Amino acid sequence: MTDPSSADPAPDGGVPEEFDEVDRDAVSDDAGGPGTTGGSPGVAVVTALVLGVLGPVIAIASGGIVFGISALTGGLSLAASVVLTLIFGQYVAFGGLALAYLAWRGFDREGIVSYLGVRVPSLKEIGIVLGGWVVILILILAVSTVVQALGTETASNQSAELAMGNPAIIPLFIAASFLVIGPCEEILYRGVVQGRLRESLPAAPSIALSAAIFAAIHVMALTGGLSARLTTIGILFVPSLVFGAVYEYTENLVVPALLHGLHNAVLFTALYVAVTQTDAMPAVLGFLPV
Repeated sequence: MTDPSSADPAPDGGVPEEFDEVDRDAVSDDAGGPGTTGGSPGVAVVTALVLGVLGPVIAIASGGIVFGISALTGGLSLAASVVLTLIFGQYVAFGGLALAYLAWRGFDREGIVSYLGVRVPSLKEIGIVLGGWVVILILILAVSTVVQALGTETASNQSAELAMGNPAIIPLFIAASFLVIGPCEEILYRGVVQGRLRESLPAAPSIALSAAIFAAIHVMALTGGLSARLTTIGILFVPSLVFGAVYEYTENLVVPALLHGLHNAVLFTALYVAVTQTDAMPAVLGFLPV
């Protein structure tokens, strides 16, 4: 790929026209301007950590907005409450934070699209989504087998618990997996967090660190003891690694977003079947990366 240091800067402040795709080994400095190079690995890690934690903090704070709207309207239906929570807790907290950070760095609209690598997936990339889901399934089955053999407890996911108690809203969660959760969480944790790390670090540590941050922040959405939460975070680390790997390979954010959405949708579907058909306690309660 072209060396950004030798390219003419775009007149509107965006990334140079020479870049159809962003080489994350060669974009950015500590101040964050587009078209610059280098950057301290330490600064990249700290930036990734701050952004990774700030997203869910904003999401939690936005819960107050939903509560206020509910109080002003005399009480919201469960579906309306879930929709508003998704809007403020995902679109604003994750997607909004990611876009605001890139805008602060000086990227214009085209620069943001180029940096993130947003494009219509090819047939090959659709195949990668399906293949990635199979890999995730195999890995999670292997990990869950080990966890069960050790007799280790896992924590429950609050969204899954809500859905289990109210099966009628599970179709809403399935749709949101593709339209809200997958895109919003991937734009922050793969597009921005992993992307920022990738500017200063090799691929493997960037993928691992972003996956660890993504898995760790789910402690806020889990219920149970500390040991159970740590076990579940370890389980969530597995699909996170696959999300990061397919993003690194394809350089197309739509691919991990679709994979993330597919993974969640399958688990919500399994949850629905378990609740409505078997009345059994679903084993997927702690496996949802939402």
